[in-house]
Amino acid sequence: MPTVSVDKADLFERLGKQYTTDEFDRLCFDYGLELDEDTTEEVEAAIKNGLPTERPQLKIEVPANRYDLLCIEGISRALGVFLERQEAPQYKLVYPPGGEPKLVAMNIHPETQRVRPLIGCAVLRNVTFTPRSYKSFIDLQDKLNQNIGRRRWLAAIGTHDLDTIEGPFRFEAQDPEKIKFKPLGKNVEYTAKELMTIYESDKHVSRFLPIIRDAPVYPIIYDSRDRVLSLPPIINSEHSKISVNTRNVLIEVTATDETKLQIVVNIVATMFSEYCEEPYTIEPVKLAFPDGSTRISPDIRPLTMTARASYINSCTSLPLSPSAIAQLLTRMTLNPTLNTVPSSNPGCTDEITVAIPCTRPDILHECDIVEDAAVAYGYNNLPDIFPKTSTIAQPLPISRLADIIRREWAMAGWVEALPLILCSHDENFALMNRPDPGTLAVRIANPKTLEFQVVRTSLLPGLLKTVRENRSHALPIRLFEVSDVVFKDATEERQARNERHAAALWCSKTAGFEVLHGLLDRAMRMLEIPRISSSDHDSEHGYYIVEGNDPAYFPGRAADVYFRRKVNPAHLAHQITVPPSSRDVKIGTLGVLHPNVLSNFEITYPCSALEFNAEVFLKKS
Repeated sequence: MPTVSVDKADLFERLGKQYTTDEFDRLCFDYGLELDEDTTEEVEAAIKNGLPTERPQLKIEVPANRYDLLCIEGISRALGVFLERQEAPQYKLVYPPGGEPKLVAMNIHPETQRVRPLIGCAVLRNVTFTPRSYKSFIDLQDKLNQNIGRRRWLAAIGTHDLDTIEGPFRFEAQDPEKIKFKPLGKNVEYTAKELMTIYESDKHVSRFLPIIRDAPVYPIIYDSRDRVLSLPPIINSEHSKISVNTRNVLIEVTATDETKLQIVVNIVATMFSEYCEEPYTIEPVKLAFPDGSTRISPDIRPLTMTARASYINSCTSLPLSPSAIAQLLTRMTLNPTLNTVPSSNPGCTDEITVAIPCTRPDILHECDIVEDAAVAYGYNNLPDIFPKTSTIAQPLPISRLADIIRREWAMAGWVEALPLILCSHDENFALMNRPDPGTLAVRIANPKTLEFQVVRTSLLPGLLKTVRENRSHALPIRLFEVSDVVFKDATEERQARNERHAAALWCSKTAGFEVLHGLLDRAMRMLEIPRISSSDHDSEHGYYIVEGNDPAYFPGRAADVYFRRKVNPAHLAHQITVPPSSRDVKIGTLGVLHPNVLSNFEITYPCSALEFNAEVFLKKS
């Protein structure tokens, strides 16, 4: 969940009460937040030692879908309404003198569809910033860009000093060589193409360059005098930058997702509209589209939803009346209205019409209203009752099968390891002496580190890394794992499939091939799978091993494990002419690991390994 750092004294002043850390922690819990840290002690210690420090901060974890709680303005507003110390603000659009013809206009050119097709805008008039509120304004933009904006890929915010620019504005897309302006923090003009090179070494901006770098045209916003406002989603211009002294703010959000666009525009505009001369007022902007249509932005109309008191009571086990529920919903910044009772339909007394403000995009369904009612009532106050129905969970067949193998191997004195399912490409292939056919492993598109490039196709690299990190342990080292590997599979809807494997690794002064062979036999015995000869073509069911040539193993010391599945009696009539040996499938490998593999993993003792697919033992109808 996102963590928001707010000024402690400022927040308590807004709430009208000084809380102890425990009291505020309980308040956060009651509302569904979590107080992560109170820095008061650290600040006092720094002051005592004569060190420079900031004011005490409260670090609060907020739900990922509560974008209205990503700043102190939203948190204080929500908690104030929850505590019934203030009413939920009513946001409204205010037109300038002269009405709609005098609105700030944003003309959208058709070329933007090739790179950044969507834009939304709003204007905040006569704003009064303080250094702390200005910092909060900037921080909220960063959090929205990173969170719902997905690092500006889906949505990116630009804010501008409206007094330094003149409308109407134009949202265009041009050849990067033709775009030239002074970017934020620079005093020299650069083309957009040059900025891609300049910002490659910038730790902050370089992360966003791939969004448009390879596009044929770059999005750009101009004012009526051809002055650049921003190159979204990369950088704003130096000319229109805002400061703590800015009085009129133009907010523009470019996006590739319409839903994210509306949420971001509404959150930024509503959260900081409290600093306008007339609080909670927003001046809209007229968007003019290439087809000649126009639209007013932002759209802050509330969403209307119907909730049933009976449904809320059934989910919470409460006997509340519709009016009591409406009062609870009011504490969560919702606007409920009790339905009047027409004589023709007396049953509608159960219904509550709820107006969802634009700051609550997390409310998507009636069940979300139930959750808000439960939060306002207090989860700790809900009655403890036994459910009317009881169910007993059962493990999946594959999990039950894996537990049989896991239990037997553990009882045999082997230790279970739990390595990560992601590994490097080399660990999965090159270090194991195995080629990469290119159609086997699922690759991570943009790996954070070289250690997490692919999803493993074998359990052995993880076991070998575990041995490498535990070389100081007494010999023999006996490890096993029963877990999933992943393979590409074009026949699946998701283009990949999971497969449950079982693997074991023996490391000692001797190779221990016979130990792994015995471990395989023990697992098969517990699964009631008989051992048969590789030359036995008549047995209906069983397993056997034959010499293999897996390059991960020492030549002549490797074996392949084959399994012959039992035929369902219902299908025997259709398979009389099919010889049993034609049902044999290779399910795994067994052998002494190749010295090169051991050297690649920095292991100095001989090792033997076993790995097989456990899913083949599941009974099929």
